[in-house]
Amino acid sequence: MIDKSQASLSEVLSQIKDGSTIMIGGFGTAGQPAELIDGLIELGIKDLVIVNNNAGNGDYGLAKLLKTGAVRKIICSFPRQSDSWVFDELYHAGKIELELVPQGNLACRIQAAGMGLGAVFTPTGFGTLLAEGKETRHIDGKDYVLEYPIKADFALIKAQQGDRWGNLVYRKSARNFGPIMAMAADVTIAQVSEVVQLGELDPEHIITPGIFVQHVLAVGTSQGQGE
Repeated sequence: MIDKSQASLSEVLSQIKDGSTIMIGGFGTAGQPAELIDGLIELGIKDLVIVNNNAGNGDYGLAKLLKTGAVRKIICSFPRQSDSWVFDELYHAGKIELELVPQGNLACRIQAAGMGLGAVFTPTGFGTLLAEGKETRHIDGKDYVLEYPIKADFALIKAQQGDRWGNLVYRKSARNFGPIMAMAADVTIAQVSEVVQLGELDPEHIITPGIFVQHVLAVGTSQGQGE
């Protein structure tokens, strides 16, 4: 019997080792798997590469992970915001490496990894510092930059509900990067507000099929953040 639902957060996260590349879902705090991040912090692992839309907010979630010094490099689109003081301090002190990727390119490169593509040509970034050293090509009257897929050892994502097969549904904008990250990682760990029985999820509402999910954990919400 296939049953991907897990009771022990620490047991599931113990697979993650020093030096892992981890995708973390969320658009700011919307859809951020805060409980999984807290569990990751408790492991005390180091030298991580994190892929996320931004570089943390305040002292919560991802920013809390950065503050521990566990992250060697972050790949993101929006590293600086009004409440990104943790990243700012680390970056200016030379304690974290940044790979800046335009948001559309970030999504496209993650999708490319999930779909098994070798690379993609995108017009975004052409003629800027972000294209330095990269292959370019003129196609059908437009200039493009070659970008390679972004894949990960693990994806930590958040959904509203899941079943024991790993099928997931999301709540509104909390859906954001979760579905494509699940496709682009070797192991996807999803925290959900509720694990339901098989057949309770409307097939038309399932966004991430269970084939892309290895572990599902039911956890409570944190600090009033949405599902």
